[in-house]
Amino acid sequence: MNFEPTSMVIAIISFLILYWALNKWAFGPLFNVMEKRRQLIIEQMNSVDSSRKQAEESMAEQKAALEQARKEAYGIIEQARTTSVKQADEIVQSAKSEATRLKDDALKDIVSEKNKAIAALRTEVGGISVKIASKIIEQQVDEKSQEQLVDKYLKEVGSK
Repeated sequence: MNFEPTSMVIAIISFLILYWALNKWAFGPLFNVMEKRRQLIIEQMNSVDSSRKQAEESMAEQKAALEQARKEAYGIIEQARTTSVKQADEIVQSAKSEATRLKDDALKDIVSEKNKAIAALRTEVGGISVKIASKIIEQQVDEKSQEQLVDKYLKEVGSK
């Protein structure tokens, strides 16, 4: 192999022309595409970071809203319990007062019926006493026959 300086100069000039042509038509657009791709990746990374931050904020808001809803639900449940206990107490109290009223009415009815029975018994005993007295007056009896007469009339009254 021979070393020729002209071929070396031609090779260098060819290389420089090729480098300039590649730089102008190949490397420039290629570097531009790579730069755009780099910018797109940076934008996507920034977008992912902002999306992650928004998601974290949304999650925190949802947790707060959920906690608030739980508190409200517990409040409603407690209010319902309080109301139901109050209503139950009112119903029990009403039932007790009604039972007391019915008991008092029954006692009044019992006393009234007792008084009526006593009055009827007195009337009947009075009538029987009058009959016994009239029988005794009609017949003069000794003590033994008087007892028999009273027993007889008491049996008659008992059978009625």
